[in-house]
Amino acid sequence: MKETYPSVELRALEPEDLDFLYRLENDPEVWQFSENQRPLSKNQLKKYLDHAHLDPFKIGQLRLVVTVAGASVGLVDLFDFNPKHGNAMIGVIIDPLNRNKGIGVKAVVAMCDYAKSWLNCRQLAAVITESNIHSIRLFEKAGFQKSGVMQDWITTPGGFETQLWYQKKLV
Repeated sequence: MKETYPSVELRALEPEDLDFLYRLENDPEVWQFSENQRPLSKNQLKKYLDHAHLDPFKIGQLRLVVTVAGASVGLVDLFDFNPKHGNAMIGVIIDPLNRNKGIGVKAVVAMCDYAKSWLNCRQLAAVITESNIHSIRLFEKAGFQKSGVMQDWITTPGGFETQLWYQKKLV
């Protein structure tokens, strides 16, 4: 299950990805833009990896590792996948050392192509905190359009934040 794009590949999660997953998921800088706002143990992540191979049509999600020249540089995932309606939510996280290189855009485009070709998705959506300018630019470059605003939707250490809804039609 590899979809190849110039310098970016997506691959399935492997047990060997535990340390990489642990590092990305436990980065407090990411928590401000994530639903997860607490540390995850290696044991929790190992249990997640043990089930990562399950069919997205049954579990409603798919997470893939983003690689460049064989090195793991990020994660891209589909969640809340609804095969009946042909839609899902999408998220991406790129290792801080590899940000601002266009990798995230290529990973999102690759996942969009995969979702359309293999999962029969007609559209994907991302919910982005208004202050996350880098993520907004990334999704706009990948062809997503702003379609909604949720005022003061989430609580952050700095107070309430507005979230923006971005969608991309794949057909």
